[in-house]
Amino acid sequence: MIPHKQNNPIKFAIWFISLFLVFYYFNILFLGITSPGNYYSPFLADHLNYIYALRWLLLHYSAFILDCLGFGTVVNNYELLVAGHGIIRLSYECLGLGVLSFFSAFVLAYPKPWKAKIIFLLAGIVSIEILNVIRFVLLALFWDKHSGTIVDHHTIFNILIYIIISISLYFWVKSSTTAKN
Repeated sequence: MIPHKQNNPIKFAIWFISLFLVFYYFNILFLGITSPGNYYSPFLADHLNYIYALRWLLLHYSAFILDCLGFGTVVNNYELLVAGHGIIRLSYECLGLGVLSFFSAFVLAYPKPWKAKIIFLLAGIVSIEILNVIRFVLLALFWDKHSGTIVDHHTIFNILIYIIISISLYFWVKSSTTAKN
């Protein structure tokens, strides 16, 4: 019989992949049932729609920053317009839920004390969404969707955010706080 190890990499990998799949596909499922169509749930859409709430927060925080910088903004449920500049449409893919699923699954699966996990998880989620707001502010001011860009801004942001997450996870894993039996 194999003795139980707290730092078992196979156990970590199984938990990480399982949690990631649950988080990622739950978000897609929830988007599906809160969007009018086949399996629409008015109750969930009206009272528990965290996807709508996250989109609202990101758009309004971006508009708030732009307003503080002296730009005129108009916001609706999906778009942010900066007078004299541009408009961005915040689709599901822009919310960062895939990145958050990856980050959350890794932190929760990694063998560290729960207090360390919760603190790092909350700080990481807030940091990821702050970076997302900065991206929206910059896109609203400088992005021209009609220009012939080769690389999409989603791709650039995802590469940057995964590099930042990888570096922060590396230092978090290497930190002196380790899991206790």
